[in-house]
Amino acid sequence: MKALVLNCTLKPSPQESNTEALVNIVIKELEKLGVKTTLIRIADRNVMTGTKSASQGDGDGWPAILEELLSSNILILASPTWVGTLSSIAMRVLERINGLYSAFDEHGRPVTYNKVAGFVVTGEEDGARHVVTEMAGALMDVGFTIAPQCYTYWNNGPGPGKAYLKSDFRKEWSSETGKLAAANVVAIAKALKHTPMPPMK
Repeated sequence: MKALVLNCTLKPSPQESNTEALVNIVIKELEKLGVKTTLIRIADRNVMTGTKSASQGDGDGWPAILEELLSSNILILASPTWVGTLSSIAMRVLERINGLYSAFDEHGRPVTYNKVAGFVVTGEEDGARHVVTEMAGALMDVGFTIAPQCYTYWNNGPGPGKAYLKSDFRKEWSSETGKLAAANVVAIAKALKHTPMPPMK
């Protein structure tokens, strides 16, 4: 069982990422459950803007990420909350994934069938559940299975506040919810591996 985790922070390495700090809790639980996990910080790759999954030009970092995605059973999409919604990098990733809409496997199924998605969101202000809804809707539309209670988030409550790494506010809830999300996506991925989605007629 393989999982690909895409951190859509706006900060390239080695800058500190609040989103990555929370996503690491989910990764630890996935690995505890026997899942081989790959973490990619999208800001470190030159993912070009576009709506196709094929390369958008020389140096486009998406094709290599897509190869990892297609070989994985689980996708964890992680985003900070900016201006009340998902990061521009998370939207770029979803736009590139949308290019798979017309891609099918040898059984005539969308290539994203039998893949399960989960989500991690952070932000100093509210909007996390809206971000989860946007990402889940986009991936479901392309063919991903959305597991029940497959996300965790953290925010500092209404108004500006401290970032995740500088606050102790309700972090335990986010941590425990992240562990549950990991367990749920693994359970659904195992079920789909045992009983995959049927070919489209």
